[in-house]
Amino acid sequence: MRLCLAVAILTTLLLITIACSSRDSGLSKKTTSKANQALAAGIQNYEDGKYQTATKNLKRSLSLGLTVQSDVVQAHKYLAFIHCLSNNEKQCRDEFRKALDKDSRFDLKPEEAGHPIWGPAFRAVKAQRNG
Repeated sequence: MRLCLAVAILTTLLLITIACSSRDSGLSKKTTSKANQALAAGIQNYEDGKYQTATKNLKRSLSLGLTVQSDVVQAHKYLAFIHCLSNNEKQCRDEFRKALDKDSRFDLKPEEAGHPIWGPAFRAVKAQRNG
């Protein structure tokens, strides 16, 4: 009887572990959707300094319909960064607005907020929304 109970408990714990590990939480889990693949490629392109390709992939990820809110915010954030780096301040601010429209609590990481180009642009957009 005890052996059956132990097996049942272990089986239940195993099933719970499998179920929890397969939950989608944006880019933190490996995904197979084309939208998430395009987002991951866009972020990698950005990190590699390939801003034109990054823009294409980030826009593609949005048009393919990212389903996780934090992923949509990330796509807009990286598009904002690219626009700021390209001296397109209006588009930069527009992308930050879109990110904040999706998640009003969105904020830059401290190391991002201190950037001399997009830090002030983001703060201006956020102040305008809160003002």
